[in-house]
Amino acid sequence: MPPADDPRSPLLDFRQARDFFIGVDSDGCAFDTMEVKHKECFIPNIIRHLGLASVSRLAREVAEFLNLYSKWRGTNRFPGLILTLDMLAERPEVARRGARLPRLEGLRDWLARETRLGNPALEAEVARTGDPDLALALAWSEAVNRSIGEVVRDVPPFPLVRESLEAVAGKADVMVVSATPGEALEREWAEHDLRHLVALIAGQERGSKKEVLALATAGRYEKDRVLMIGDAPGDLAAARANGVLFYPIDPGDEDESWRRFLEEAMPRFFEGTYAGPYMEGRVGRFLGLLPEIPPWQRP
Repeated sequence: MPPADDPRSPLLDFRQARDFFIGVDSDGCAFDTMEVKHKECFIPNIIRHLGLASVSRLAREVAEFLNLYSKWRGTNRFPGLILTLDMLAERPEVARRGARLPRLEGLRDWLARETRLGNPALEAEVARTGDPDLALALAWSEAVNRSIGEVVRDVPPFPLVRESLEAVAGKADVMVVSATPGEALEREWAEHDLRHLVALIAGQERGSKKEVLALATAGRYEKDRVLMIGDAPGDLAAARANGVLFYPIDPGDEDESWRRFLEEAMPRFFEGTYAGPYMEGRVGRFLGLLPEIPPWQRP
């Protein structure tokens, strides 16, 4: 039995009430918060804390592409920070400006051995090791959270999110499965009176999305009765790793995606006709929206 303070405990103790399960991501999926969080909170703090003022325009371009418009959309903040630094280092303009980018080797090492990629686990590692790279990453992450608390207010869910959650009530157990810190998720879902429509909110502290889905559903639900709704390839990867179904919220076409879910995909899911050609068609279109090659490298 895990200790009482184990972040997995709410998942291990989760009680199945329905035959169906729906996991739903939050930022960029249920709420239109991806753009404002990255452009106004994450990226300014990257530039400030990592000393990137001399290449701020380039850093913005890289971070926006990676976190919003590429196949890496929705990546947890800490791997996303490393990806940003690595892609930025590949740009010749950075070398021409003589900019020195931090490598954050301590953070890279931590990411190689940790799966619960949230501030609590990072705080514990900073206290244990005193690693300056981890301390810098923690200071940046805490500053991001403060910025989000100050900036991201009164951002409603996408149209038809509420109606969709109300429509599945009584038919499926619904859980928020997100890489966002749990405190922010609880605040945002309560602010818009949606908290009562989900059984549990599982943020980054609970583990990766793959782990959360496994802990919440394995041994409880039939695989074809589990659906993950998300707006990022990581959501799809978590669903595939658990052998369950996936419904994409297309970036840039979120309103239409939720309409389609409510009118088409949701009935198919409960009827058992969602898997197969219908799902694969939706997934194929979704993946085509998120390229790997950034615009500055395209011919």
